[in-house]
Amino acid sequence: MPKIVLAALVAALLPASAGAQVFQAGDVALRAEILTDGLEHPWGIDFLPDGGAIVTERTGTVRIFADGRLSESVSGVPEVAVMGQGGLLDVALAADFEASRTLFLSYAEPGPGGAGTAVARARLVQEEGSARLEDVAVIFSMDRKTGESRHFGSRIVAAPDGTLFFTIGDRGDMNRAQDPFDHAGSVMRINPDGSVPEDNPFVGTEEAAPEIWSIGHRNPQGAVFDPVTDALWTVEHGPRGGDEVNRPEAGKNYGWPVISYGRHYSGRSIERGAEAPGYEQPRYYWDPSIAPSGMAVYDGPMFHEWEGDFLVAALSFQLLARLERDGSGEITGEERLFEGTLGRLRDVEVAPDGSVWLLTDESNGKIIRISRAE
Repeated sequence: MPKIVLAALVAALLPASAGAQVFQAGDVALRAEILTDGLEHPWGIDFLPDGGAIVTERTGTVRIFADGRLSESVSGVPEVAVMGQGGLLDVALAADFEASRTLFLSYAEPGPGGAGTAVARARLVQEEGSARLEDVAVIFSMDRKTGESRHFGSRIVAAPDGTLFFTIGDRGDMNRAQDPFDHAGSVMRINPDGSVPEDNPFVGTEEAAPEIWSIGHRNPQGAVFDPVTDALWTVEHGPRGGDEVNRPEAGKNYGWPVISYGRHYSGRSIERGAEAPGYEQPRYYWDPSIAPSGMAVYDGPMFHEWEGDFLVAALSFQLLARLERDGSGEITGEERLFEGTLGRLRDVEVAPDGSVWLLTDESNGKIIRISRAE
């Protein structure tokens, strides 16, 4: 469906504004409207071709938002381990969704030893008044499950070449991030059927698991494929400070827990400080930590001033960070929006009409639409 038509559908299906707040960001006036509430710790959102949106709740539920209303639970969701930071996490539509109705879910999967990050493929069937997932298949299951309830990751990115990137945290056991045969603390890359792409960096070697793209990540909860640099970018939680924006490259090591710009929660310094040979540097970092989560690159007609910039949702500082970039894609500055006013922001996505949609991580979670206030 052409993007301009989808943008018109999104606008047509929105409810009337009620109690919108207006914020000033430089020369741009922003309107923040609550589209809906009543979500239980929403985690991921993606846009449907008919102008609606599909959203996950960490408690294990998938919902459809359309015509200003939330649907009942979508049936057929795989079994989810709801524990601590774990549960139902991200959702991403396949590039051919309009024809195939295929989508992908990441979640904490129960199994021997506890739980671990998994990715499932399914087909969304929508009928009058109901929706369900069919042909559900687990295409990735983390190799070592534990009872630890932290650091599952996990964002899914459908790359232009048809492969899937997704992120996994260190599962609360930092040394796992330096084990190249352990899925924890890694960016992964697989095909949509779960097989391993032949051009992955460790295919045909005995250096690491073949599905691993990069290692040394603490807890990356944001990821996006950037058209400016034609590359994957991620954002991850640091320890006490040291949240990072990375551009993960094939086969490279991003340092956790050997290097970091933060410190351990105990106050103890990181093993080798902020940098050391053989470990990649972040493209940007925050100290103190803002607790970054979802990530998007702005590409839309509504805010031409933001074109190509990164948008990063933050939990602890309750803000949206706009990372300004130059023509080569390098980060040159930061503008902080909505700090402390909209709640804990879990995800950010750019809608087809150019507005920015946010999810708040609360027991009464919201979808908030950011548009231009004229």
